[in-house]
Amino acid sequence: MQAIQSNKEFNDLVKGEKPFVLDFYADWCGPCQVLLPTVEKLAEEFSESVTIAKINIDNQPELAQLFNVKSIPSLFFMQKNNVKDAHKGMASEKMLRDKINNLLA
Repeated sequence: MQAIQSNKEFNDLVKGEKPFVLDFYADWCGPCQVLLPTVEKLAEEFSESVTIAKINIDNQPELAQLFNVKSIPSLFFMQKNNVKDAHKGMASEKMLRDKINNLLA
């Protein structure tokens, strides 16, 4: 799973052809840490077709502001620069898998 550390890395992701998922989180966020193994599993499973990237809101506050992130975890399902779907808070593996499959449809 990719970690976005700069605006350049984010812009490179947006310019790519693959759809992607952004996972906004913080190290101090309990629900984020609970969700992380599921997101990492899906990142590995879908690695050929979707890029899943995590963004630490403490390290990248401008990206969090760009997406108007008010609570974490927040996930955005993207194609190019378009948000196709979003989810805030905890999520089951099945729900995230369904959202990824919808992004690929």
